[in-house]
This record gives sequence, structure tokens and C-alpha cells, in this order.
Amino acid sequence: MNIHFERRSDRPDTQGRCVIHLRATFDGQRLRLATGERCIAADWNDKQSWFRKSFADLDNATLRLKALRNKLEDAYSDLRAQGVLPTVAALKAAMATANAPVAPAPGLVELLDEYLGVLVARGFRANTVKGYKTTRNAVTEWVATVPGGMTAAGYDATAHDSLLGWLRAEKEHGQNTIAGIVKHLKPFLAWARDDRKQTLSVDPAKLAVEWEDVEKCWLTADELDQMARTLLPNNLALVRDAFVFCCYTGLRYSDLHDLHAGNLHEWDGAKVLRLTQTKTRTGVSIYLTPPALALLARYTDTRAQLLPVMANAVMNRYLKRIARLAGVERPVEVVETIAGKLLKRAVPKWELVTMHTARHTFATQSLMRGMPAEVLQKVLGHAKIQTTLIYAKVVEDFQHQTMRRVWEGLPTSGPVANPSTVCAVELGAA
Repeated sequence: MNIHFERRSDRPDTQGRCVIHLRATFDGQRLRLATGERCIAADWNDKQSWFRKSFADLDNATLRLKALRNKLEDAYSDLRAQGVLPTVAALKAAMATANAPVAPAPGLVELLDEYLGVLVARGFRANTVKGYKTTRNAVTEWVATVPGGMTAAGYDATAHDSLLGWLRAEKEHGQNTIAGIVKHLKPFLAWARDDRKQTLSVDPAKLAVEWEDVEKCWLTADELDQMARTLLPNNLALVRDAFVFCCYTGLRYSDLHDLHAGNLHEWDGAKVLRLTQTKTRTGVSIYLTPPALALLARYTDTRAQLLPVMANAVMNRYLKRIARLAGVERPVEVVETIAGKLLKRAVPKWELVTMHTARHTFATQSLMRGMPAEVLQKVLGHAKIQTTLIYAKVVEDFQHQTMRRVWEGLPTSGPVANPSTVCAVELGAA
């Protein structure tokens, strides 16, 4: 194959420049291709079939034309190697494929948006998808600060550290908020690599941010009794009753919200709740003590739900008012890591009370009353006993009582509730 370049003298543009063509002869055939280059007559040497040194873009044009020559030679050689007779049409087709524009790599945020749709399509729970949306929003804000944007391939270790630093310094997020974002990024990046065949610069499995232990907020027996007995206006009393019911049963807000008459069952002359937990999809069976039944009796035949339930955010806001009115004011130390700094502050306990405090209260009070951790695990619906034992670690009274019994042989006495409010479990249920 013989290849050379020529400048056509016809059809000059307004600046007098004419196009440069590639001409090739092979196997008795002739091929002509437009190169996209242009120059005036004074910048072209007809004898050498090349630009003169006076051409302003000589270096770049040289690189482009040599690359085009190499592509044509490679296409000719490939056809021969495949046992195909090279023709003008075949070479033009091969060159068109080689010169086809490469689709730009999707941006990191674009992939995150697609991943959210995949999570919905694959049946992930709404709360899970909501958490990923929060991560998408944070990443979107960060990418807006990155010159040129960010692709999956561009998300390397340096970019990851940049994101973490931005979350700490600019957004002032705590350690666990950042750990939650990284927790979402890991499966997302793995999906981008495995399902969308994106080239990654990091191993998702190696991205890690340690979680910070946070002391759980729970009520003592006296505080729970104060909450249950405080006189309140009707709108607050509804919220208080739902909260106290969860303190007696260990239900999450999501399970309380969906509780209906079909969850009530007879058991050995008493009543139990049998339900499938919304979060874990595991079945639990919970014995209803007389105080828990008394709360349900207040709302018999009032609605489809067993108890009146408002939006979680509304109930949490009301609970702080209720706890304050009930005198739950003991100072509690809150420890947070903000922007890399360990911050400690004392807040009244009522500021920390939420609907999930009820579940923590049930767990800690059950342990202090002597409920075996294995039984508590069944009631709470934990897949692993280690999750349940977290409560044993945070209950200081439980630790002290256990040491007193083991080392001093003395009976334990602690802040237990009245016998009528003891939380119990249907032991016969698996």
C-alpha cells in the first residue's frame, strides 16, 4: 500500500484554505479520504506532499495525519489477516468504525441516579432508597466543587479523600454520617463496575470509615413511669401512649405504624402480638402485659390501626415536649466528632428522646429485669446475638448489678419498674 497526501486547489474557504486529502493505492485500487486538515497554497509543498514549516499548526497537523496513516495501514493489515480481500468500501468502513466518536463516560451523579432506579426496580425498601438519595445529594454537592466534574473512573483514592474532607470541613458532618455515606458508595461503585462495566480506580471493598460508638438514649424505670403518668392535652397524650406502648413491646416506629387487629392473637389465656418487622422482614411474637393491653383498650374501635400514629418527625417533636413536661431533665453528655474534632456537651435528656428511644428503653429495662439476652434477641428480631448484646454494654446499672452479684454475692437492687409494667415475651414462640 502506497499512501501520500495532496492539497486540492478547488473550493477554497474564505481564508483561501483548501482541504488536504489522503490518497492510497493498493492492489490496483485507489482510495481517497478527507483528512479534515486545511491550509493555504503557500503552506503546502506539492513535491513533498506535506506542509511547509511556515504552517502555523505544523506539529499538531503532523500528529493527526500520521495517526490517520497508521489507522489505514492497520485496517489494511487486519483485513488481510482475516483472509478478507481489502477493497475501497471495506477500508472506508473500517476507518469509519475506527474514527467513530467514543461515547463520553457517564458522570458519577448520573450513575448514582441510575442506581437509585435500579434499587427501586429490585425491590429495595423505601427507607433504604431514601438513604441512598441522601448520599446522592451529598455527592452531587461535592461534584459541583470539582473542576470538570467526576466520573466513576476518575473517582480514585485522592477523590475519595477529597470527598471525606469536604464532608467534614464544609458540611461539618459527624463521623457516623460520613460512615453511612461511604457504606452506600461501596455497593454503588461495585454495581457500576460489575453491572455497567465502568472502569474504577479504587476497590470498593477497601473503602472504609469506622463507625463511632454512640451511647443509646433510654429511659430509667422512674423516667418511664413519669412519662406514663404525666397529665397531657389530648394531642400529646396520643403520642405519649404510642411511645409508652413501644417501651412495653420494643416495637419500632415502622412496625407501630402498620399495627392492625390482625396482629393480635390469643395465647394461653393472654394476648400476644405476632407480626413481620418492616425493617428486617423477620417474624416476632411479643407478649402483651396488662399495661400494654390497657393502652390498646383506650383506642378500641377507633381506627384500623391499633394505636393512633402520626408522622415520625411530628411524633419526635411532640415527644421532646412530653419528656420535658414529665421532668426528664437529667443532664446527659453528648460526644460527637465534628470536622475532625471531638466535641462534648451536656444537654437535658428530653432533647434526645425520640420514638426509637422506646425500643432502647424496652431492651435495657428487659435486661435489667433479668430477661435472657437470647430471649430479648427473639423479641427484638435481631439476626445476631451480638446486636442484642450491645444493649448489655451500654447499661451501666446492669453491669454494676452483675458485678455485685458475682463478686459480693449480694442481691441486686436497681432502678426497676413496678411489677405491673414488666415487659415480657411469649417464650413458646420461635
